[in-house]
Parts: sequence; structure tokens; C-alpha cells
Amino acid sequence: MPTVLVVVALLITAAISRSVIAFGLGLAALVGGAASTPLVGRRYRSWGYAEREDDLLVRRGVMFARLSVVPYGRMQFIDVTAGPLERAFGLATVRLHTAAAATDARIPGLEREEATRLRDSLTELGEAQAAGL
Repeated sequence: MPTVLVVVALLITAAISRSVIAFGLGLAALVGGAASTPLVGRRYRSWGYAEREDDLLVRRGVMFARLSVVPYGRMQFIDVTAGPLERAFGLATVRLHTAAAATDARIPGLEREEATRLRDSLTELGEAQAAGL
């Protein structure tokens, strides 16, 4: 979306001022945006998660694949966040917080209902695991 705005702004500027430089920049932004479109889909598909009996698996990464295993009993709290762009598309991000500072377990791009369901499910499982049930 930001690429589209930049392209439109540069092409309008080029049309008004008849500037070859602005036109070239607009064309370069258009080509860059078109070239990055397949990478966005690939990056989106690289994220995944699986709820298991004792822990949550979070997979991510295109070039460098990373698999995080977060035990339910170690979860301190679960955040559901949505920035302006995510809200516009009805999406949210679930972020898991543990005692380990290096834990970067987050699951972006979920529908709001799924994010809420996952948060509630993980909270229940975390409380049950922490209580030793």
C-alpha cells in the first residue's frame, strides 16, 4: 500500500512538472513494488502455528527458518494487538510473553475472531499448566 502511494505521488508530480527525474523515480517504485509482491505472499505463508498438548509451536522465516516452542506453563501473558492497517483488514497479531527476554513468539495476520479464540485458549491452557493440572 505505501508503495502505491509513493508511485501515485511521484507520477502526479512528474505529470505536473514534466520532470524526467520524478517520472523515473515513480517508474522505479512501480517496478520495485511489482517485484516484491511475490515475496510478500511467500513471507505470509512462512508463518504458522500448532497447538499441542503441552506447548505451542510457532514457525516463521523464509530464508532462515525458525521454530519456537513455547510451553503453556511458561506463558506470562498473551497480547492481541492490531495496528491501523491490520484493523482496516480485520486482522490482529497474537504476541506471547514469557520470562525469557529472547522469546519472540508472535503470530501476525490472524483474523480478529481467531486471534481472540487463540488468546482465550492459550490463557486457559497456561493457567492449567501453571497450576499443575
